Amino acid sequence: MSHNVPRRRKPMSQINVVPYIDVMLVLLVIFMVTAPMLQQGVQVDLPKVAANPLENQKPEDLIVVTVDKEGRFSLDTGKFLDSEALRGELIKRLASREQNEAYVRGDRTIHYGRVVQAMVILQDAGVEKVGLITDPLPDE
Repeated sequence: MSHNVPRRRKPMSQINVVPYIDVMLVLLVIFMVTAPMLQQGVQVDLPKVAANPLENQKPEDLIVVTVDKEGRFSLDTGKFLDSEALRGELIKRLASREQNEAYVRGDRTIHYGRVVQAMVILQDAGVEKVGLITDPLPDE
């Protein structure tokens, strides 16, 4: 006498990863499209020199004053500020930071006196170390 007991299937122990791959690819496309939009600011033509890159600095940690080719000042917000508004904004930003250093991005066609004026504003606001940002030389 044999019993007609139906055989039970073993449960599948594999995970279907196809939906996870689909979600990952969609997120990848979204980040690729939005990443260039996150970088805003003023377009400047930086001088190109052979200088050492800044080390251990994240871009969001830097205070950068930009001087465009018309000689206007701006911070990373992209809006232009006069010297008094720039000084006030710098004092506010420096109050919440432990390090007092900032950088100037000056267009290479701008008069040097305007870059020096930006450096003086930085020092008046309490910045102890002021640096200049340049573009690296193109590889030949």
